[in-house]
Amino acid sequence: MGEHDLNDEELRRQAELAAELAAAWADVTEAERSLAPEVVRHLKAADLLNPGVPRALGGSEAAPRTALEAAETVAFGDASAGWCVGIAATSSLLAHYLPKDGAEEVFGDPRSSAARVWAPTGRARPADDGFVVSGRWTFCSGVKHSEWFFGGVVVDSGSGSEPPVLRIAALPTSELTVVDTWHTSGLRGTGSHDVVAEQVFVPADRLFSIVDGPAADAEPLYRFPLNGFFAAAVAAAALGNARGAVRDLSVLATTKKSAGSSRVLAERSATQEKFARAEAALRLASTHAARVAAEVASSMYELGGGTAIYETSPLQRRFRDANTATAHFLVSPVTFELTGRILLGLPARTDQW
Repeated sequence: MGEHDLNDEELRRQAELAAELAAAWADVTEAERSLAPEVVRHLKAADLLNPGVPRALGGSEAAPRTALEAAETVAFGDASAGWCVGIAATSSLLAHYLPKDGAEEVFGDPRSSAARVWAPTGRARPADDGFVVSGRWTFCSGVKHSEWFFGGVVVDSGSGSEPPVLRIAALPTSELTVVDTWHTSGLRGTGSHDVVAEQVFVPADRLFSIVDGPAADAEPLYRFPLNGFFAAAVAAAALGNARGAVRDLSVLATTKKSAGSSRVLAERSATQEKFARAEAALRLASTHAARVAAEVASSMYELGGGTAIYETSPLQRRFRDANTATAHFLVSPVTFELTGRILLGLPARTDQW
């Protein structure tokens, strides 16, 4: 096992510990509308807020899958914590977009993390050796526990005839004003407030483009599309939260009895079916994937029209193979109720399946 594998394995272990801690402090996180300090300390110490920082700068340089799985795992404990992990992980990939000196300044401290909003709602005016930045950004998740903020800006060229130049400015959060705007129904603990910059000086090596891509000598990790990584991070947090909801229901279902009933919730067939269907969409990925894949193959077969019905067309084989695969009992809907009983810890006969 190489050094990279060891780093990934340690991040997974730390993510599991963070999930337990995030769950224990979830009420405080919710009430304060920002991650509990105890959670933040662990996330920073475990490199969970900057997994993409290059090893050359003292970071983990974790693979995308590892970083995204960490966000999902932490979200299992608390969705707000998992969301912040995913946001910060995306920001950490910018280490290879920044000029070298800027990257060292922002990510040289292994305990620092960065929030970010790429929407160009700020302006950068050229000044000696850099720029002066002013602006306001919304939905700045995790900014209250971040040392840095990446904000999108329009560079003032001084000429109205030239097209606008869009850049990202790396700003110390200590030089920004956080405006308390995050009063929401959900993800309260992300602390996604507005931030304001008023005439903040930014050296030239802390202004960069995400459109131009990472440095030419960057490792493949940093060529992962940023918006694709961000979308996957959002999905990871959502998935972890859903898994947490399944876990919470399983605990409740084995103790709660409906009014006037002697049976706990888990003993009701309707609970078993719905619980199993929820689990099928998460843990039973093979069932979900097989049936969705069959729908895709069937759709392509239909689009093929009359040509697709002949044996010479590969589409008819794809169609037959896909729909034959779904006939297997392991990916059949008839297994949902049985799976629900097993997952809820109830007696279940498996010899008939």
